[in-house]
Amino acid sequence: MPELPDRLDVLAVAPHPDDLEILCGGTIAKLIKQGYRVGMADLTSGEPTPRGSLETRKREAEAARVALGSPLRINVELPNRVLMDSPENRFKLATVFRTYRPGILIVGAGRTPAASPDHHQGHLLGEAARFYSQLTKWDERFAGTAPYRVPHLVYCPFPFDAEQRNWHSTFVVDISDTIEQKFEAIRVYESQFDAERFERVKHMVGSANGYAGARCGFRYGELFALPHPVGAPDLVTLVHGSKPTAPPDVPIGQGHLPMG
Repeated sequence: MPELPDRLDVLAVAPHPDDLEILCGGTIAKLIKQGYRVGMADLTSGEPTPRGSLETRKREAEAARVALGSPLRINVELPNRVLMDSPENRFKLATVFRTYRPGILIVGAGRTPAASPDHHQGHLLGEAARFYSQLTKWDERFAGTAPYRVPHLVYCPFPFDAEQRNWHSTFVVDISDTIEQKFEAIRVYESQFDAERFERVKHMVGSANGYAGARCGFRYGELFALPHPVGAPDLVTLVHGSKPTAPPDVPIGQGHLPMG
């Protein structure tokens, strides 16, 4: 068996450099500040694009990694534009899972016909590779790595998904203290977002995160979903989460929005 690196607490996966920054960059930065070991995996280089190059995208992805504070960013080196959920690609991504053995897998989720079909294929590929990662008697297909079952799968929905999703459960992470890190990590992709386009993307992302956060009493938040109901041994802790309760913590009519 090959010698393996340290395990990750969380591994976030999406098709292109800049996807993770837009989807869950605030949560990645927050997890790292909380002391968790978080890795980022881009399925493709994101190239070709009208304004980019392989060298430029690599440089931008590294700058974004530094901006978020992640100790690890890898590229799975699958083909951009023709990314597919195929057995060969499942083997390759599952080898990453077997190598870094994350406790939680975050997968970008959604069908975005006006953006890129790669997003939907990446969603399917992440799910399937998680299953393939645990399969026995196939180690030669996974570079000799041992089977590993990723315990937890979390979806990070694209805010411009073409479908109305009926998730089993959703939750929002407060990113009020890391929203500026998130914007900075997006800003470094100058080949994709010139100054004018960046302001439009910032408005879209900030609006989506502002709405998601406000639903839970936060200034900014990122929405996540689970493939199953949320389980908890303590109803009070689950319901309170990190939100204050009213009263007495929040005076009636002050400091909160009527968001449920």
